[in-house]
Amino acid sequence: MNRRNFLRNTSAAAAGITILNFPVFGKDAPSNKVVLAVMGVNSRGNYLAKSFASLENTEVAYICDVEDGAIKNGLDALKEAPRKPRVVKDIRALVKQKDFDALLIAAPDHWHAPASILGVQSGKHVYVEKPCGQNPYEGELISKAYEKYGMHIQMGNQRRSMPTLIEAVKQVKAGAIGKVYFAKAWYTNNRASIGTGKVVPVPATLDWDLWQGPAPRTAYKDNIVHYNWHWFWHWGTGESCNNGTHEIDCCRWFLGVDYPTKVTSAGGRYAFKDDWQTTDTQVANFEFGNDKAITWEGRSCNNYPVEGQSRGFIIYGDAGTLVNDGGGAYKIYDTKNKLVSDVSTNVKAEANNLVSSTGNLDLYHFQNFVDAIRGNAKLTSPVNEGSKSVLLCHLANIAQRSGGLLNCDPSNGHILHNEDAMKLWRRTYEKGWEPVV
Repeated sequence: MNRRNFLRNTSAAAAGITILNFPVFGKDAPSNKVVLAVMGVNSRGNYLAKSFASLENTEVAYICDVEDGAIKNGLDALKEAPRKPRVVKDIRALVKQKDFDALLIAAPDHWHAPASILGVQSGKHVYVEKPCGQNPYEGELISKAYEKYGMHIQMGNQRRSMPTLIEAVKQVKAGAIGKVYFAKAWYTNNRASIGTGKVVPVPATLDWDLWQGPAPRTAYKDNIVHYNWHWFWHWGTGESCNNGTHEIDCCRWFLGVDYPTKVTSAGGRYAFKDDWQTTDTQVANFEFGNDKAITWEGRSCNNYPVEGQSRGFIIYGDAGTLVNDGGGAYKIYDTKNKLVSDVSTNVKAEANNLVSSTGNLDLYHFQNFVDAIRGNAKLTSPVNEGSKSVLLCHLANIAQRSGGLLNCDPSNGHILHNEDAMKLWRRTYEKGWEPVV
């Protein structure tokens, strides 16, 4: 491995420069231009719009949101772009437009799979932020859509495209730390209480019906939009899917496992007494037969670090250990805990950055998506692979909500012999909004 090249490339990424190479001839040809639309532009989607627009021969033609302040944020993010995007509030109308190639989705979780399916059914490629579904059923549904409609669907687990981690996986599979058998991941934060919401009139700036979309209708409360929906089961998926997806995905990637045989979870809403429904403290364990296991610790309201980092993962082998810093950097130790390899990047991970915890290292993932659209690359995280990691997070939540223990079919992750848990495999939908493939 050439450590100097990693440092040089990640320095370029930190400067916002496209760091993957195009063929020299014809790279700016109109036929190579990738035209995009972005759904959900208040926070992460705002960053997606600006970042994708900065890539060579790529432009944003549309932004889609249902709240006026978010729309302004999206337009402001693209004010320096050569093309001024059109605003279309209804995703159903947006996907019918013929003059764009791909849909980027950073809307709330309950929209991820339904919007992705609408996109590919309309002939659009899709980049969807994690999780790729609000429940396990939607993960299966979006994977089915990926196979059926022949369009690219990339999930936003961006570590899959980081050159340092791609190289690290190769080293581990080649035996750098011996036989790997256990992985540990964690995420910590110091989130405040969300209080007790009051039913109030819907703000004139928000289309509450479109915001809810496929979710059954509820009264509007003043502590849901923009961010706190994450902590309500009706729309969100808790911290395990919100942030745990990234490191749990890396653990699964490094261990080379797919579906678990057993899942356990312990935790609860401990820090505050408020409307927050999901866990703020959770320890989930995933067993893969008798050979390998993963554990994830999430602490949303206590940010004391693990290994000096607010997020990250560790891979344990019988000949050494690999420790990740929450971004693209890692260290390898031998069995006597002596440091034998130290690979860093010039982009320091910011664990609790709500827009991008891994900074412009994300550009590798974005570039991979547009390169795949052009036919120059394979997706590093197609949704039928990314959904396996999201399923682990869903299973952790289902275990937590149904007694703490699940036995699973190792061929597909389905829950065995637990009717109460199986009721949480899918959600109910607002009439007329159920996604169909």
